[in-house]
Amino acid sequence: MDREKRLEKLSEILAGADVPVSGASLADIFGISRQAVVQDIAILRDRGLRVLATARGYVLREGSRRRVFAVRHDAQEIAEELNTIIEAGGRVIDVVVDHPVYGEIRGNLDLASREDVARFVNVLKSTGQSPLLSLSRGFHVHTVEAPDERTLDAIERALADKGFLEMA
Repeated sequence: MDREKRLEKLSEILAGADVPVSGASLADIFGISRQAVVQDIAILRDRGLRVLATARGYVLREGSRRRVFAVRHDAQEIAEELNTIIEAGGRVIDVVVDHPVYGEIRGNLDLASREDVARFVNVLKSTGQSPLLSLSRGFHVHTVEAPDERTLDAIERALADKGFLEMA
C-alpha cells in the first residue's frame, strides 16, 4: 500500500476509534515500523487533522472546542476536581504549572471518564509521586475539551461552584 492510501486508512481508523489507538497496533496493521507511524501522524497533523498523542495511543479530535481553566486546590481534591470536569461533559487534555526555575511544565492527561480519573489517582498514590500542583501551591491550569461552548460554560460554572476556579 502506498503512503497516500495508508494515510487515508490511518485517518479512517482514528476517526472510527472510540478509544486511543496505540502506535504499536497501527504499525502492526500496516506492517510498518513504529517510526513510520510517527511520521505518518506528523503528515496528518500538517494536513490539519487534530491528532493527539496520549500515553495510551493516538486519538483524533474533530469538531470539539477547547478552553483553558485556571484552578487551585490541594492534592486531596484532585479526583473531585477532575470528575467535576468530566461529569459536566469535558475531557481533561493536560495539566500545566508555571515553575519559577523551569518555566512551564506540562503533563498530558487525556482523562475522559471516572475510570480514567481513578486510574490516574491510583498511579499517583501507588508510585508515591507528587502531582504537578505541588510545585505551584495548588495553582495549575487544565486544557479541557468539550463538544461545544455551552458545555465549556457548564464546566466553568461547576468548577466555580466547587471553589476550584481561580479568578484572575
